[in-house]
Order: sequence, then C-alpha cells, then structure tokens
Amino acid sequence: MRDVAIIGVGATKFGELWNKSFRSLGIEAGMKAIEDANLSGDEIDGLFIGNMSAGRFINQQHVDALIADYSGMVTNHIPATRVEAGGASGGVAFREAVMAVASGIHNTVMVGGAEKMTDLDDASINSVMDATADAEWEAGMGITLASNYAMIARRMIHDHIATREEIAAVSVNSHFHGALNPGAQFRKAVPIETVLKSGAVATPLGMFDCAPISDGAAAIILCPLEEAKKHTDSYVKVSAVAQASDTLALFQRDCITEFKATQAAAARAYEMAGITARDINVAEIHDDYTVAGIMAMQDLGIYKTGEAGKAFLNEETHFDAGNVAVNTSGGLKARGYPIGAAGVAQIVELTEQLRNSAEVRQVKDAKYGLAQSAGGNGSAVTVSILEVI
Repeated sequence: MRDVAIIGVGATKFGELWNKSFRSLGIEAGMKAIEDANLSGDEIDGLFIGNMSAGRFINQQHVDALIADYSGMVTNHIPATRVEAGGASGGVAFREAVMAVASGIHNTVMVGGAEKMTDLDDASINSVMDATADAEWEAGMGITLASNYAMIARRMIHDHIATREEIAAVSVNSHFHGALNPGAQFRKAVPIETVLKSGAVATPLGMFDCAPISDGAAAIILCPLEEAKKHTDSYVKVSAVAQASDTLALFQRDCITEFKATQAAAARAYEMAGITARDINVAEIHDDYTVAGIMAMQDLGIYKTGEAGKAFLNEETHFDAGNVAVNTSGGLKARGYPIGAAGVAQIVELTEQLRNSAEVRQVKDAKYGLAQSAGGNGSAVTVSILEVI
C-alpha cells in the first residue's frame, strides 16, 4: 500500500446560498482545489462525491455523473462515485478515495462533498435528516434526530458526565472560531447565556445547540505521497483513515452516552498512524448537536469521561489555548452543515492548519490533525488523521 498525500483543497462559503445551484457549488470547490494543487483537471483519474440526499433536497439523483459532467472530467471518462452515509457521507468518501490511491487503482483523485439543502421548507428538511436514524422505528414513531440527542443530553446530565452549561459551551467554542472564518455561515461569537436562553428544540437542547441548515461544497486532491512534491511543497500526509459502524437505532444500544463506533474508529486510526490521542494538536469533530461534541472528545480518548465538558467551558479548546484546538473552522454549528460536504470540509480545515495557512485562527506548531465525522446517531463514523512530515 502506498502512502497518500493531500496536495490541494478548496471550499465554498457555507450558508443559505440562494443564488447558487448544487452543481455550481461543486464546481467552485473543485476548481479551487485543482488550482491549489497546481495541476490540471485532465490529470485527475478518479472522483468520489459525498452527498446525502440530493434526490430529496433538489430532486436530482446520479449526482456523481452530474459533477463529472459539469466539471469537464467526463471528457476523459474517469470513474465517478457517489457515497452516502448520512452525516458521515463526506468522511466516508474521503476514506474511499484514500484507499483508491493507496491501493494503486487510482493515482490522482478528487474528493468532493456537496449539499444544497435550503431549497426545501424546514419540515421537509428535518424529515430528510431524521431518516439518517431509524426511519421505521424512530422517526416514524415521532422520535426525531433532535429528540434522540436530547435524550443523550438528559442522560449525560443525570449521570454527571456533563452539566447543561458545559454542553452549551460546545456551541460557544464553535461560534468563537466561526467568527474568525471568512467561509463560515455564522461569523459572530455568542456568550453562553445566549445558548442557554435560546428557544427550545428538544429539552434540554435549544436552537443554539443545533447545527444550521446549509448549502455548500468542499473538495480535496489526493495523490501518492512520493509524487506530492511534483505539484506543491504545501502537502500533508494522510496517516490514517478508519471507519466503524453501530446500530441504526439509539434504543438498541446498552449505553447512549458514548458512540462505540467513534471509539472503534479512533482506536484503529491511532494504531494506523502510530500515535496516541495525546499527540493530536487540532481536531475537527461532528458537532451537529452540542452534546455530540462532548461525546466525540471523550470517545476519541482526548478527554476522560466527565472532563470534556469542563475543557469546553474553561475555553481550553480555543485555537490559542495551547491544548487540543477543537473545531477551528467553526464546526458544523457555526461554519455550517451542508451534510455531504461536512466531512470533506473538516479535512480542508485540518490541511490549512497543518500547512500554516489558517490565518487568524492558526494553531501554533500543529503536527497532527484529527477529523471525526458521524452519520445519524453515530451509526457510521470515520476518524482520519493527517500529519505534517
């Protein structure tokens, strides 16, 4: 197996992008990544697209062919593959692309993630998102994705794993960083009081505990590590890509305050990279709900159970705090959550951090970056580790 490098990244702004279509967003992100990698489109021999539900959001299936066509890559007849894994769609697409290059099946690959969500009304959008859990035994019975996470939050508070204030601090952290990211949907820091007083969604979670509905796209260019210098000096090594799964429905699990899929994927990723959780300098985690952010940091082994919430509350997770910086992009909560693009955008942010191009939110001397992307209630999880060499 060959070592793999990231040689180019690109992303659109995330938000309610009424004047842009799904295809235009994908093409914009892809062209930015190609330009960043200093190569031409005809050098790419594989395309992987993370997308959760274009069929319902924009009534368009076969989006892999759509992107290949309108990006101009169809002239070379390269294979294009769409990947769907709920909120982990982008993360799984990245893993598939890394494996394709590592195996030698492909040499230079683009990974894209895109979603156009705002063309539907809120009720329809939430219906699509609820289907990433168990549509028959949960969503069909009125148990929404938000209410599942609310039950997790209530249990965590009951078991003294995190306080309500500590859970809210995850949102504060993401908005702190989002205010520094020009591509973020929400560029405004918020105090913890705003999170705690926001309108109820599913008790105890409020509006500021939930990631927004977003449009956007992100893209990455991969090639063998030994060839990276032919294109750029600003490349980053992919040291690990791991994936794990769990039951689709939350009620089938023995414990709901941890995601075993995150734990399993993290263990595999650390082993592949030859490091431990203590080596991570910056982490992009899946905070579609604030409580998921606390779970992620504990399941990844970066904090012990009961300690992650305190770290967020004490601002130890800020980019300039000298500890593990968390969601320096603004995370799903503030950068935005175009579902298929989320996992790819995490890799874009880590790449920028590791090559010291994150500007005002730059983490000092970052060597290892970790991305955790989750689908549904942690039913599908990827953990990827990038490294400066």
